[in-house]
Amino acid sequence: MIAELAVRDLGVFADARLVLDEGLTALTGETGAGKSLVVGAIQLLLGARADASVVRPGAEEAIVDGRFVTAEGEEVVLSRVIPAATGSRSRAYVNGRPVTVAELAERGGALVELHGQHAHQQLLQASSQRHALDRFAGVDLQPLRDARAQVAAVSAQLDELGGDERSRAREIDLLRYQLTELDDAALEDPDEDDRLDEEEDLLADAVAHRDAAAAAAEALVGDEGVAHQLQSVIGLVGGRGPFAELEGRLRSAAAEVTEAAHDLRDVAEGIADDPERLVAIRQRRQLLAELRRKYGDTLAEVLDEREAIRRRLDELLGHDARAEALEAELASARKAEASAAAAVAKARKAAAPVLAGGVEERLRALAMPAARVEVVVEGDGPADDVRFLLAANPGGAPAPISKVASGGELSRATLALRLELTAGPPSLVFDEVDAGIGGETAWAVATALAALAGRHQILVVTHLAQVAAFADRQLRVAKSATDTSTTATVTALGDDARVEEIARMLSGQPESEAGREHALELLDAAAEARRQA
Repeated sequence: MIAELAVRDLGVFADARLVLDEGLTALTGETGAGKSLVVGAIQLLLGARADASVVRPGAEEAIVDGRFVTAEGEEVVLSRVIPAATGSRSRAYVNGRPVTVAELAERGGALVELHGQHAHQQLLQASSQRHALDRFAGVDLQPLRDARAQVAAVSAQLDELGGDERSRAREIDLLRYQLTELDDAALEDPDEDDRLDEEEDLLADAVAHRDAAAAAAEALVGDEGVAHQLQSVIGLVGGRGPFAELEGRLRSAAAEVTEAAHDLRDVAEGIADDPERLVAIRQRRQLLAELRRKYGDTLAEVLDEREAIRRRLDELLGHDARAEALEAELASARKAEASAAAAVAKARKAAAPVLAGGVEERLRALAMPAARVEVVVEGDGPADDVRFLLAANPGGAPAPISKVASGGELSRATLALRLELTAGPPSLVFDEVDAGIGGETAWAVATALAALAGRHQILVVTHLAQVAAFADRQLRVAKSATDTSTTATVTALGDDARVEEIARMLSGQPESEAGREHALELLDAAAEARRQA
C-alpha cells in the first residue's frame, strides 16, 4: 500500500506530505485546489511523461517520493525528479538507486493502479485483461507452460543434432579427420611439452654440458683448485684455539667441495650424445605446437577438445536413430501442448460471459443501467486474444472500454471490474469516478468503493459528499494565494473539520448549521451502512 507521498515544488505544492493507511481515503477540496496534482504525482511514480512545466515557478526541480509497504512488509521507496531546465531529462529512483523510467513504471505498476482519465490503467491493457479473466476463472496455466517448455527443449535438442544430410556428412568427415589426427598423436600427458623442453635442452648441449662439468670439477679439486686452497687455509689456522670453530667449518666446506666435484663428474658421465632422440623430440614438439594451434592454447585444452569431438561425432553417427526418437518425443509434447491449450481456451470461454454478466450487474448500480459488457475470447490454441468490450449507452456497439467511455464512465467500469475480480495491485486510485452522478447512484458508488477497500487500499479523488462520508479518513486540498505566489496544502481532517468539509461539499456553506447537521446525518448513515455490509 501507499504509506506516504511527499511532493516538493510540483505545481502549486511547495512542500506537501500525505500519510495514508489501509482502507478508503477520500481526497476532497474546491475545484482547482490541486487535487489533480496529487494524482499527477502518483502518475509520475508510475512512469508518466514528465514535463518541466509542472515545476513550481522559481524552483530548480520538482521531486515526488512515494513510500510503499508490500504485502510481505517490505518498504519500497519510488522517486521521480523533474528538472525545470528545458530539455533536461527526468530522473527515476527505486530505494535511492537510479533506474530507468521503464523500470520505475514496472515496479510502481505492481503496487498501484490508477482509474480515470490516465494513461496508467492496467485493466485497459490486453495482457492485463487476459490475466484478469484467468484469475476470475481460476485458470491453471502451469500445464500449458510445462508443455511449451517441453516442446522448446525437444526442439532445441533436434536443432543440436545437425542440419541437413549433406551438412552432417561434411561435419562427420571433418570430425573424423580431426579425431584421427588427435588419436594418432597419442597425447595423454598435459605436461608433456614441458618435459620435452627439458630433455631437448639436455641433448642439444650435451658436449657443452660435459665440458662445463669437467672444467667446474677441475676448478674445485685441481692442483690449484678450491679444495687445495681450503687445505692451505686449514693448515694456517688448524690447532689454534681461537679458530677451533672456524676450523670445523673450513673442513666441512672442503669436504663439500670435494663431494660436489665428484657429483659433477657423475652427472657429466650420464650425459650422452643422442642425435636421433634429439630429432625425435623436436619433431614431437612441433606436432604438439600444431595441435595447440588448432585445438587449444594448452595441451589440457587439446585433450578436452578431443573428447568433445568424439562426443559430437558419436551424436552425428547416431543421428537417424536419435532424430527419430526426438521427433516422436516432439510429437507427444506438441499433443500435450495442444491439449493444455484447449483446456485453457475452454475455461476462458466458459468464464467470459459469467464475468461480463457480473460486471454488468455492478454497472447498473453505478448509474450505468444500459451498459452492456462483453468479454471476447478469440485466437488459436489457448485463445490468448481476450478483450473487454463496453457499450456505455443504449444502441451503441460494444467496443474496447478505453474507446467508448468518458472519464467518469471509465472509472466506474474499472470499478465494476475490480469489484468482480479478487486480485490486483494493493493500492487503487480512482479519479472522476463520481463524474455526472448524484443521489442514489452516488450512494451506490460510495458503497462499492467501501466494499473494495476491504481488500485494497483505496484513494479516491471526489466531489461527492456521499463518497467522502464512506471514507475511513479524509484529506482536504486547499489553496492560498499572495501577491507573488499560490500555494496548496494537504490536511488530514479530524472529526470536526471533516463535518465542516462535508457540509461544504453538500451545500457550499461549511459554517451553516443546517449543512453541518446534514453532514453529521450523512456520516452516521455511511457508518451504519458499512457496519451492516
